[in-house]
Amino acid sequence: MEWIYLIIASILEVGWPLGFKLSQTTPYKWQWIVFAIISMGLSGLFLYLAQKSLPIGTAYVIWTGIGAIGTLLIGIFYFGDSASALRMISAFFIIIGVVGLRIFP
Repeated sequence: MEWIYLIIASILEVGWPLGFKLSQTTPYKWQWIVFAIISMGLSGLFLYLAQKSLPIGTAYVIWTGIGAIGTLLIGIFYFGDSASALRMISAFFIIIGVVGLRIFP
């Protein structure tokens, strides 16, 4: 169950930078800021639940890694951020690190 909590926390981790970005690019500034705050809080709650039985370092790196890659992909697909080869290679290394921490506990 702790891995499910960690995945939920990681997905919610993407919500707060997305909310902040949308608050700057849409007329619904305060609604998106509230969305970001709620995402932060729920992400922290699920990370807390996951860390009850997962090592703190593993949980934290996976949480931030999935959040970073998810945010990167949203930036590329929805906001026109660069998808240069070096950025993609760097993102690949983050994914390798996250997978490695899961495979080698």
